[in-house]
Amino acid sequence: MKFDYIIVGAGSAGCVLANRLSADPSNRVCLLEAGRSDDSSLIRTPMGLVGLLSTRKYNWYFDTEPQAELGGRRLYWPRGKTVGGSSSINAMVYMRGHQADYDEWAAAGNAGWAYKDLLPIFMEHEHNERGASAHHATNGLLNVADVRSPNPLSHLFVEAAVQTGITRNMDFNGAQQEGAGPHQVTQKNGERWSSARAFLHPVMDRPNLTVLTGAHVTRILFSGRQAVGVEIERKGERQSIEAEREIVLSGGAINSPQLLLLSGVGPKQDLARHGIGLVADLQGVGQNLQDHLDVTVMIRDRSKQAVGVAPGFLPRAVAGLWQYWRKREGFLSSNVAETGGFAKLSPQSELPEVQFHFLPTYLRNHGRNLAPGYGATLHMCQLRPKSRGFIGLKNADPLAAPMIQPNYLSHADDWDEMLRGLKLARRIFEADAFRPVNGGEVAPGVGVSSNEDLRAYIRRSAETIYHPVGSCKMGRDGMAVVDDQLRVHGLSGLRVADASIMPTIIGGNTNAPCMVIGEKCARAILR
Repeated sequence: MKFDYIIVGAGSAGCVLANRLSADPSNRVCLLEAGRSDDSSLIRTPMGLVGLLSTRKYNWYFDTEPQAELGGRRLYWPRGKTVGGSSSINAMVYMRGHQADYDEWAAAGNAGWAYKDLLPIFMEHEHNERGASAHHATNGLLNVADVRSPNPLSHLFVEAAVQTGITRNMDFNGAQQEGAGPHQVTQKNGERWSSARAFLHPVMDRPNLTVLTGAHVTRILFSGRQAVGVEIERKGERQSIEAEREIVLSGGAINSPQLLLLSGVGPKQDLARHGIGLVADLQGVGQNLQDHLDVTVMIRDRSKQAVGVAPGFLPRAVAGLWQYWRKREGFLSSNVAETGGFAKLSPQSELPEVQFHFLPTYLRNHGRNLAPGYGATLHMCQLRPKSRGFIGLKNADPLAAPMIQPNYLSHADDWDEMLRGLKLARRIFEADAFRPVNGGEVAPGVGVSSNEDLRAYIRRSAETIYHPVGSCKMGRDGMAVVDDQLRVHGLSGLRVADASIMPTIIGGNTNAPCMVIGEKCARAILR
């Protein structure tokens, strides 16, 4: 098979790329996805995310290396393995990030990546059901909506946050990000609106676009320093696909660096260790890994308004099924993380250091161990960690999982912010707004009060909030992997377009920014 463009990964960025590159009927485009089709009611139903996070069917189901600062635990990292990628299994929160983060990228020499450059793209993508404004638009393919049937407890979170001194904010993607308020979500008519549903499904019938699922790319093929194709494994057979113009890696912050390493692009000393022939000695491939570490506070809900795992919830569950089937409303239309916020930890802070996601249910450990009863969960993550990790190879087997070493909390400053953020989360639950429903703290627990006790709680319970970035960073320095046009340094015909190119992690959720990265790459190619 021969194409003009090959896109590796049908995720948040890859679906945008496939749409834009195939808009010209003279471009032959091939989109390769290792996972299966996204034609699933579990994916379409927003509340289905609880099941998606705990199953391997649509999920790479990665595990990290043991974390020295987290009691030697291996943390579970779910990532989308289906058409739509992680936009098909995430919590659908539509968040652009803080202006200052993008301006920092531009200040580091990445021309065209300042917030003023990216805001028009965010708006071009968006169809916001609230209507057009200075910060929002209504002509895009990505539907952005308010949660249809929010739980009453979600409103209490906002009131409680305001009572602790956090400002009220009804639009995190508006004039400012700081504050507490409702999340907008990537949904349409009460269903998940992934990057695939927004950008790929409407163009699947283009004759010049080929989408192959179950196609695991095992290596990039080179002629000298020119990328000329890829090798895939599909249905138990290996085959090669040629690219006459360019190949774009959009596999995400784990898979993209792994594929580069398997293909001979990366630190030469690491490649030699695994017997992989060197194509380009790029020391930054797999380095600079960053993620948002998350810890939870949980309370009992004595009002029983929460989504519960209890016999008494059965009538509501049955009614909810009927309500969703008839009107696409009710608790099944919830993205679970209905409200949230961004907060500064001191008056001197220039930017919010922590983010909250409020859930009107018990949910931790990615929903793999559902706690019985009625409760509420407040997730708190540190937004700009200083700890840095890496993605590496365990061996040269392209079908094996890579080594994931985030090095959580390896920088002392990260510990300080996690502790202060956890204390703020507890204060929110202690506020007057929650008093009528708060039946007592479940976690960390009433006996956990000293800094050492809280450190121990973080060590045994902290998890990812699903935002790994940075492992093929954009820039000009010796550790950069791509330039500001997303071209891999020193090679021809090869780009990377996904969360891995972020030089520094943004202060917020990463799904919408990844779609913008896909758009930026498409424009650079077609320019």
